[in-house]
Amino acid sequence: MSGALVYGLHAVRAVLIRRPGDVLRLSIAAARDDARMRELRELAAAKGVKPSQAGMDALDAATGGAAHQGVVAEVRPSAPLNENSLLDLLASQSQPALVLVLDGVSDPHNLGACLRTADAAGATAVVAPRDRAAGLTPVVRKVAAGAAETLPFAQVTNLARSLRDMKEAGLWIAGTAEDGEKGLFEADLTGPLALVMGSEGKGIRRLTRDCCDFTLRLPMRGSVASLNVSVAAGIALYEALRQRRPEVAESQPVR
Repeated sequence: MSGALVYGLHAVRAVLIRRPGDVLRLSIAAARDDARMRELRELAAAKGVKPSQAGMDALDAATGGAAHQGVVAEVRPSAPLNENSLLDLLASQSQPALVLVLDGVSDPHNLGACLRTADAAGATAVVAPRDRAAGLTPVVRKVAAGAAETLPFAQVTNLARSLRDMKEAGLWIAGTAEDGEKGLFEADLTGPLALVMGSEGKGIRRLTRDCCDFTLRLPMRGSVASLNVSVAAGIALYEALRQRRPEVAESQPVR
């Protein structure tokens, strides 16, 4: 296959809505004909994508036994956004933006895991510096399990400048640090927000921290001193998601 694989009903549906022209092949399990799959077939037809039938064994083999839910799309690999297209994306949001910023995460497995979790939590985008950080490699795409093709990923030349641009666009910048001034569960994360996670072992850089409106610390009750960046990102993103439920009143984050 020449493209990246996206599988699962939610991920494939997102690709059909956002990037139908990049779908090279859509394979659907012949044995599945429930309401959700019929809806997906109708969406594909509306977008001009003709699916082919496949056996479950073939889909299992293509995805390495992943939970594909009977649907796999081969998609032209996505290209990262740049600074301008990131700002355009933020300006187009009807709901408060939630951006995950990775300050120099170099391990492709960590980047892939962060993309997957950010997509699951409904993040608007993931942002990373162009230099001295992992990019969208085949390993990242595989670990992300389709999120690299559905979630906007921006690589920026100057992270500090991009954080200032996001601040001017109305986002609050919250850095995570061991000595953060506010506990994660006490902070208000309901407004337009960029969550900044540091690199493996070093945390966020001084210049990055200087751009933050406030810093957050994760509660640590055991003997370990820190968490893997993808785990920490998941905790912070899902706390923001929890606070953004419809029944939670919207307000600005506390500085």
